[in-house]
Amino acid sequence: MITFSVVTITYNAEDVLQPTLDSVLMQDYVHVEHLIIDGASTDNTVSIAEAYKRQSDESENGHVVKIKSEPDGGLYFAMNKGLQQATGDYVVFLNAGDRFPTPETLDKVALAAEVGDGEELPAVLFGDTDIIDSKGNFLCHRRLSPPERLTWRSFRYGMLVCHQAFYARTDIAKVLPYDTSFRYSADVDWCIRVMKEGEHRHLLLRNIHAIVADYMQEGQTTLHHKESLQERFEVMKRHYGLVHTLLLHAWFALRSVIK
Repeated sequence: MITFSVVTITYNAEDVLQPTLDSVLMQDYVHVEHLIIDGASTDNTVSIAEAYKRQSDESENGHVVKIKSEPDGGLYFAMNKGLQQATGDYVVFLNAGDRFPTPETLDKVALAAEVGDGEELPAVLFGDTDIIDSKGNFLCHRRLSPPERLTWRSFRYGMLVCHQAFYARTDIAKVLPYDTSFRYSADVDWCIRVMKEGEHRHLLLRNIHAIVADYMQEGQTTLHHKESLQERFEVMKRHYGLVHTLLLHAWFALRSVIK
């Protein structure tokens, strides 16, 4: 049976955390470990998380909830902490404000992970994403959508899979921590490196063919859009080379003008 580690990073997230926790609690799938990694919040975030843990324990849904609250160096330091604690077959990051769209979400992901006798689990399971506002209202489908066949080269054209819809095999993820020299785009770099390692091991990247994440629009990348774009250029240059990256960005600019 496939097991999942869901990692939620929080810091002073009392206004948006509860719907995220509720979406995990309502999952029909039993084999779930929920790691809440908090950066020593000064509001009610930890109290909300502790109440959720008690509720989950009392529900007998089979989920294991673990909470750790202490100072850290920022988002990607906290994500690395979550990676090291994860014990499931796959790890996914569902941060405060984001949520699973339906109670059957993890059932669909687990179904996509099924393999035959002697076959290895896919390196990555990936799906589609909807964009929501802070109240959970649907805004739009994510502009970029995953291709049927995903490779690490696919991200040359943008982050085609949202980070919250990217399930990485935990044994691979643990040896590829987030590069904390990036403040806003380490997730893009990490996804590419995970896919590269999957290709190196001759493992599949499998499309779930379902919406598996509701992403809240006002994330750190949205708030720091210019800095994020600058970092993404550096990430693309690192993986795809300077000339190719410059040519792609020239095309992105031309396309924008045409539109």
